[in-house]
Amino acid sequence: MTSSPQTPVVNSLHRSKHLATIALIMAVVAWVAFMISAKFFPHYSGILHILMLSAEAGVVGGLADWYAITVLFRNPFGHVPIPRFLRDHTEIIPRNKARIAESMGHFVQENFLSPQVVEKSLQQTNVSHSLGQWLQNPKNSGQITQIMQQTLPKIFDFIEQEKIAQFIQTNSLQWIENTKVNQLASEMLHSILDNDFHEELLQQGLDGAHAWILKHPEQVREITTTLFKELGILKLSKGASLFGIDMQQRTVDSFMEKLEQVLQDREHPWRQYVEQYGKSLMLDLQNEHSSASQRLNDSKNALLQSPQLVNFMSSAVVILFNAIKSDLAKTDSGIAKNLQAAIETLGDNLLQHEEVGTLLNQRLSTLAVHFSDRYSDKVIRFISERIHEWDSTDMIAKIENEVGGDLHMIRVNGVIVGACIGLVLGGIRAVVDYAF
Repeated sequence: MTSSPQTPVVNSLHRSKHLATIALIMAVVAWVAFMISAKFFPHYSGILHILMLSAEAGVVGGLADWYAITVLFRNPFGHVPIPRFLRDHTEIIPRNKARIAESMGHFVQENFLSPQVVEKSLQQTNVSHSLGQWLQNPKNSGQITQIMQQTLPKIFDFIEQEKIAQFIQTNSLQWIENTKVNQLASEMLHSILDNDFHEELLQQGLDGAHAWILKHPEQVREITTTLFKELGILKLSKGASLFGIDMQQRTVDSFMEKLEQVLQDREHPWRQYVEQYGKSLMLDLQNEHSSASQRLNDSKNALLQSPQLVNFMSSAVVILFNAIKSDLAKTDSGIAKNLQAAIETLGDNLLQHEEVGTLLNQRLSTLAVHFSDRYSDKVIRFISERIHEWDSTDMIAKIENEVGGDLHMIRVNGVIVGACIGLVLGGIRAVVDYAF
């Protein structure tokens, strides 16, 4: 039967224990040997007494250090009755587990999580510059991309599980149903109008329509034919053509003339109408009880109650997830390449735009200070509670595994240092005896 392999830390602890025990035994053996030798070789009693004193001091040093280290973790006397002042100072770490937990918590809080420390650390570090350098490194961006390639499919698989998917769908629909979208629509309109985005959108639309009509005269002709047919004036336009009047072309020319007027005149009534209508609609949507708000919310609820729409959205999500998973599974994944390129571009931008970097550093510093001020107590409480929950035996084993090797080497040092001190004291004693 083979034993399980021990970790290097445990092996180091055992080696230190064995070495300390061997050193102590050697000191005891040397002490006994020198003591006996002094009886059989009286002519050499002087030097033998010095050596015996050295070995005796080594034994005392080794035993004292053994006792000091042992009482940190356990009671070396077991059930032997001893004075209370001795018993109360054994098993020091287990007895003071609560105090150790509190001390560790306060140490972490004062030295790592206090707002002052966090703010000072971030002020000394250009976070955005360091982040930019790290992100623009292809090795780092590749690692992030690889992690996302491995993680996203697992997340999608989890979401696509029948019960999870049904739970998400049900809660999402309930949230959307309970949400009044009129306020959201009003805020979006407000943002569009404030930034003159509607002007840009209208300009782009008019430019596109103007260019398309010029490039596609045949399709325009077909559209006007269909329009005239629906209006019931197609025969009339054909009759007019007998007299040299092309009603369809005149309609197109008239539309193009009006379109060019709108394009050239920023103050055109059509533009003013679009802006006035947008502002009026924005104000109406701010009122939950307005007709516009009620129509918008009713339309939203009607769509949510359509099984066809819900099934379509669910199927679309599944198709999207499968497409993403399929692409990420490829060695030459396009999504992964684009993602890595985007990460490296972000790093380059952080390095090139100093103003953005400075603003980012300020925001991160403010955010970190806020979180440290608000949540550091909870972090410290969590650390303290975990230490409180540790079993004393497990805690002793963990601490002894980490620092026990060094502690038991103190026992070896105790034997050696004690022996050296005893040798020096013995020499001093011999000199004094010889001199006086």
